[in-house]
Amino acid sequence: MLEAAEVETLGDIARLQAARQPDHTAFVFEGNTTSFGDLDRHAVQVANGLVALGLEPGSRVCYLGKNSPAYFEVLLGCARAGVVMTPINWRLAGPEIAYIVNDCGGAVLFFGREFAGLAQALEAELPTVRTYVAMEGHADWAYDYANWRDAQSRVATAPRAARASTAVQLYTSGTTGRPKGALLPHRAFFAALANMTERPDWSQWTGEDVSLLAMPIGHIGGTGWGVQALIAGATSLVMREFDPDGVLDAIETHRISKIFMVPAAMQIVVRRPRARQIDWSCVKYMLYGASPIPLDLLKECISVFGCQFVQLYGMTETCGTVVVLAPEDHSPEGSPRMRSAGRPMPGVELAILDPEGQRLGAGEVGEIAIRSDACMTGYWKQHDATSRTISADGWLRTGDAGYVDADGFLYIHDRIKDMIISGGENIYPAEVENAIFGHPEVQDVAVIGVPDTKWGESVKAIVVRVPDADLSEADVIAWARQRIAAFKAPRSVDFIDALPRNASGKILRRSLREPYWRALDRQVS
Repeated sequence: MLEAAEVETLGDIARLQAARQPDHTAFVFEGNTTSFGDLDRHAVQVANGLVALGLEPGSRVCYLGKNSPAYFEVLLGCARAGVVMTPINWRLAGPEIAYIVNDCGGAVLFFGREFAGLAQALEAELPTVRTYVAMEGHADWAYDYANWRDAQSRVATAPRAARASTAVQLYTSGTTGRPKGALLPHRAFFAALANMTERPDWSQWTGEDVSLLAMPIGHIGGTGWGVQALIAGATSLVMREFDPDGVLDAIETHRISKIFMVPAAMQIVVRRPRARQIDWSCVKYMLYGASPIPLDLLKECISVFGCQFVQLYGMTETCGTVVVLAPEDHSPEGSPRMRSAGRPMPGVELAILDPEGQRLGAGEVGEIAIRSDACMTGYWKQHDATSRTISADGWLRTGDAGYVDADGFLYIHDRIKDMIISGGENIYPAEVENAIFGHPEVQDVAVIGVPDTKWGESVKAIVVRVPDADLSEADVIAWARQRIAAFKAPRSVDFIDALPRNASGKILRRSLREPYWRALDRQVS
C-alpha cells in the first residue's frame, strides 16, 4: 500500500509500484497479464504520445469503451502529461456521447473495439477531436493504440500535473436534461489514504489481494475501484463488462478476495444456481454501493458468499465513498442501523442543512452536505451549478435528504433532486421527460422511480395523452429508446388525465411516488 506522502498525482502510482514490485501482476484480462513494470512503461509512453500530439496540461481526452487494462494505461499516462481523462459511459446513445465530447472539448478519442462504427459515424459531429485511437483491432481512419503507444519514447519526463489539478472529468446525469462534468482533482483519489491513521480491517489491502473490477469505468465505481487496487499494489481481474457467470469463473480461477458491486449485480450473481456450488472462501469482503441492500438479499448473500459486507455511500461529485456502513453493523437478523448508510470516512465532515444552509440537529431531516478533500472542485464551465452545489466554505450539497442520529449514523430519507438510481445508473427525470415530451401524442409527462426488486428502482413514466390519442405503453417506451440510452428509458408507463401540480405549476413528484413507496421503510431504494 502506498503512503499518502509518496503520491502527488495519479501518475505517480505506476512509477512507485514499478520501483517496488515491477514483476507483480497489476491486471489480468482475458488471459493476458500486465505487470506493474509494464503499466509504468506504457503510462510513460502514453504521456509522451499525448505531448507529441500537441496536448497541453489541462487538455481533455475521452475514452469510449468497456473495461480494459489499457484504459488505466491511458488514465495514468494522462496524469503524467497533465491531461484530463474524460471516460464516457458506453451505454449512452450517440447524441449523448457527442454532447460530452464536445462539452469537454476532447482533443483525442480513444475507443474500444465495440464502438469503432459509432466513433466513425460521430466523427463529423465532433469538431474538437483531432486524433482517434482504436484500442483494439485495426481501423484505417484511426491510430492503432498498441502501435501508437509503442512508437513513443520510454524516457520519463517531469510530471506536468499538480495534486490540486483536475485528473478526471466525469459526467453526471443532468437535472435539466444535460449532464455536467464533475472535476475530480488528483487529491480526491488519495483523500481516504491521507486521513486514515488506523485502517479498519475492511479497508486494508496487501499485494496478495485480488480485486474484481466488474463495474464500468465510465462510473466512479469502476474507475475509483480500479485506482484503489493500484494504490494498494494488488492485482485486478478486469471484466470487460459485468457478467454473472464471468464473476463466478473469476472467483474459482483467480481466487478473488475483494469485490465491489451494486446490489442489483449481487442479486443476479447469487441467483445463479452455480453460485451455490463454488468455493467462496477466498472472498474476504463484498463492498457494495449505489443503493442499500434489502435485508432478504443480504441474508441470501451471507448464506452463499460467506464473506463480510461493507456498504459505501458516495457520488461522482465526492469521488466515490465518503460514508461507510462497516461489517460489524451488518446483521442478518436486521437492525435499525441496517437502514443507515453508515458513518463518515476519516477526513470527511458531514452536515445536515436546512434550505438556508444552517446546520440541523440529530434526528432532523435536511439536505446532506459533505466537506472533504475527496470532493470535486466544481462542474466544468457551469459556474452557477457549481455555486449552487458548493458553498464558499467548501460544503458540497449532495441533493439527498436525510438525518444523522446521536451516534453519527447517516440515514437517507429521500432525494431532493429526484434522481433515480436503477442498477447503479444515475437517471434524472428531466432528461427522460425531455425525450418523451416530443412525442406528438404526449400532452404532459412526469418521470419517477418506483421500487424494483432486481434493480432497486426502475423508471416509470406518468403520461397525459393528447385528447383522442391512442398512445400505448409500448409506443412511449420505443419513442424514448430512440432518443436516450435504453437504461434511462421507462420500463413502465401509466396514463392519467392530469398531473398533480402546485400553485406555481411544479409537478408534485412526491404525490406521484407515494402510492408505490408507501409500504417501504424509506423513500429511496
